Parts: sequence; C-alpha cells; structure tokens
Amino acid sequence: MSTDLLKDALKRLNHIVEKTGVNESTYQALAQPQRTLSSNISIRRDNGKLDYFKAYRCQYNDLLGPTKGGIRFHQESDMSEVQALALWMTLKCAAVGVPFGGGKGAVTVDPKSLSPMELERLARAYIRANADFIGPDQDIPAPDVYTNARIMGWMMDEYEKIVRKKSPAVITGKPLIFGGSEGRESATGRGAFLMIERLSEKNNWNKAEQTVAIQGFGNGGYHCARLLQQAGYKVVAVSDSKGGIYCKDGLDIESIYQEKQRNKALKAVYCDDSVCESVEHKVLSNEELLALDVDILVPAALSGAITRDNAKAVSAKYIVEIANGPIEADADEILHEQGVIVIPDILANAGGVIVSYFEWCQNRQGEAWDEQTVQDKLAQYLSNAFEAAWQLRSDKGLEMRDAVYKLALKRIESALEAHGTQSYFENRE
Repeated sequence: MSTDLLKDALKRLNHIVEKTGVNESTYQALAQPQRTLSSNISIRRDNGKLDYFKAYRCQYNDLLGPTKGGIRFHQESDMSEVQALALWMTLKCAAVGVPFGGGKGAVTVDPKSLSPMELERLARAYIRANADFIGPDQDIPAPDVYTNARIMGWMMDEYEKIVRKKSPAVITGKPLIFGGSEGRESATGRGAFLMIERLSEKNNWNKAEQTVAIQGFGNGGYHCARLLQQAGYKVVAVSDSKGGIYCKDGLDIESIYQEKQRNKALKAVYCDDSVCESVEHKVLSNEELLALDVDILVPAALSGAITRDNAKAVSAKYIVEIANGPIEADADEILHEQGVIVIPDILANAGGVIVSYFEWCQNRQGEAWDEQTVQDKLAQYLSNAFEAAWQLRSDKGLEMRDAVYKLALKRIESALEAHGTQSYFENRE
C-alpha cells in the first residue's frame, strides 16, 4: 500500500496516549505485534499453471483473550496493513468489552482474477499454511474484504481435515448450516446504524431532515444504508470502487442493491419487483462524495480515504467510520478544527466482531440463537460502549475518537496490571 498503515496507526495511538494520560507501559505493550506469520502459498490454476501468493496472519496482542480478526483477499494487502488492522482489532475488542485480542490475515491477490475453483484452492491453501497458528483457543479468523461465508466454510472444512475433528469455533462468519450465527451478515452495517441512532438520541434529530452519504456499497455500507433509509434518514449518495450516485431527494437503497446484483453497476433506480425505472441523479467520483454538503458521512470502503490533503473539503458534521482506518492520523486535527465529530472505526464497525464473538460462544456451547436475540445483544454491547465513551467525552472534554481509545486502553492497562507488567514483557522476549 502507498501508506505505511501500521506507522500511521501507531502515530495516532501514541498521540492519544499522551493526550489522555494513559500509562506509557500500555503503549509499549501495543507498540509492536506479538507475532506475525508470513507465507508464500501456491495453488494450481485451472490451466495447470502453479501460482504463488504472499499470505499473512498477525496475532497482535492476546492480553484480553485469544486473538480474533478477519482474512482479506486484496491485491494491495501487505504486512503493514495486516498488522495495523490487527492493532485496531485489539483496540476494538477492548472498547466494546469482547474478551478477545486482535488478529488479522490477508492474501495479496486480486480475487476477481480467480475462478471459483481457484478461489477455493487459495482458501484451503491459506489454512494449510496457518493451521498450527490458529485455533478456537488461540486465534479465530473471520471474513473481511473480498471473503465471505462460503470461503469461511471452505477454511473451516480444511482445518477440520487437518486436526481430524469437528471444530466449528475455529472460524466465524460461516454459513448457518456449518454453525454460523444469525445476524452475522448484516452485523457490521447494523452496528454503524446503531451508532447513528445513538447520535440521533443525543441530538434530538428529526431523522427525515438528516442527509447521509456513504462511500462504499459493500456488505457494511449496504446494510447501514438500508437500515438508515428504513429508519427514516435521507440517504442521498452512495458509491462503489467505480464512482458514486447522488440524488438530493434521497435514494431507494434496496432497488439500487437489486440493480447492482443484476447488472454489476451502481445506478439510481426504483424497482417494483423486477421492473426498475431510472431516477434522476448525478454521477460523481468518490472524492466528490466525501465533500458533499451532508449531515453524516459514512466512509465504508478501504483505509486512507480522508487525508490531510482533502480533509478541509469535508462538509459533514458527523463522520461514522465503517471502513478500517478511513481517516489518516494527520487529518484528525483538521477535522477537529472544523467541528466534525467522528465515531471511530473501533466502535462504529465493531458489530462484526461482536456477533463473531456470539457465534464463537454458540459453537462452544452447542447452541443456536435466533436473530432477534443476536440483534438485542449486539445493541446492548454497542450502546454500553457508546454511552461509556460519550460520558468520557463530556467529563474530560475529549474528542469522541480519544474517548473511545481511552476506554479501550484503560481496559488493556487493567489487564496488563493484573497480568503483571514485568512478567508480560519478559514473556514476549
């Protein structure tokens, strides 16, 4: 990637530690990952050719429990990105009170260049390379960018072949038939939606007057947009990797989603069953979407979307981060000076890991919760974390990002003290 993501993440972390008065030893415990496994994995292509791909798995910190984090297939993934994502997952689990540490994995590959059979071979090869590194009590993978429930099912199956026993808790985000959880598919987007609902309560919003722009129409962005529209907010713009669409009167999210599934194109349409009519709209770039005059901006694509170069162009009053690290550290102060309130990724997109935790619990207990139970528990976890951070923000005069980070860091600090700081650092040597 063009940015050293880990360096940027640690720069922000160090700044927040200094500003909030968290113990320096806590920063030192998080200043480097505990362990990272780098592999070169090979698959046989459909034409018989053997291809190699770089693969990574990082277990950043396990103070709070076994590490947890997704596996992404993306052509720009590298070790710095994986380690930064694992750091954020460490902080995310701590912020919302989930008893996991942070992990992450990736394969440097363009998944769109692979056939379905090649994709399965890659998923299974990744597990063969990491089988001794993961496990339900050690490190639990999940889906991420360009991976999904089907791929998780292949990975779980491969792991079970290696260990010669059923082990559904080794991976979350699986198909329901393999022990997946109800509500997992929409959890990330629902979590961001719930955070916007909490903001609405704090500000007594008339939802119909609140305009929203969402950069990224993948799983998280789509579900957040769908739930926002259903709740009465006006979603005026959405985008994917090719660009965006804008309609000042609001978009019909489900119709746009149906059209994209049919024709692989993002178009402003309204559908009545299978009949869709085009709605008057403006085509715009992702950069233009970020600068729209809206109330709420939701970056839900990849990291580094908002930088010090374009932060001044942001007009939104609130930013809710679904993507991991969509705002670079150097842009934080600019947004703060503009009065923008940011709900950071380690809270706003935590719905996925919370429901993954629920799935892990169900697998280990041999239970299957209904969707309403999952959604109620998710809302409780996120509301508790939001309220705790909001209270810190009010009491200490902190920015919301700083408050959420302090909440996470204090929990890690408590675990470090309970573990014994000297013993912890000796065991890492």
